[in-house]
Amino acid sequence: MAVLLVGAVVVRGGRHGPTPPGCTRPSLEQCRAGVVGRGSGGQLTDCAQRRVDHGGSAVSEAKKAAPGSAEIAARIERRRDQLAATLDEIAVRVHPSTLVDDAKARAASTLDRTAGKAFVAVNRSVTDVRGRLVTADGAPRLERVVPLALVVVGVAGLLVLSSRRRRR
Repeated sequence: MAVLLVGAVVVRGGRHGPTPPGCTRPSLEQCRAGVVGRGSGGQLTDCAQRRVDHGGSAVSEAKKAAPGSAEIAARIERRRDQLAATLDEIAVRVHPSTLVDDAKARAASTLDRTAGKAFVAVNRSVTDVRGRLVTADGAPRLERVVPLALVVVGVAGLLVLSSRRRRR
């Protein structure tokens, strides 16, 4: 309220009145051109933001256009609600359980991504080996299957023999 009262300047005196601080006395050309403001009392002022009221005092345009106390209170309440929502969101984000849950989610995502890449790599390898052992029509290529089968049987036999030796 004190700020609104500062904008009022008392103008008394001659036709144009005394010059308020920061304003110059209007010239006759400015008065005729309408560059200067005319107050409701008929007095002229060159300051575009000041108008003269019936009592002879210049009143700031900002005072006339200033929001009412109800509007200011509503703005304050809206801002308070926005700040409260922001603080609630920050509190949720920095809560230890939220941080742990986020870390778990990132780890699970990384694991899923790694497992997916591994599956694709294994699938590609199996498809490649199958392509080498089977013809396009699905028939086995004996020239490749027989040596591979012999290697597998030989490795299995060596494992069986080594396990029998360990038991004795």
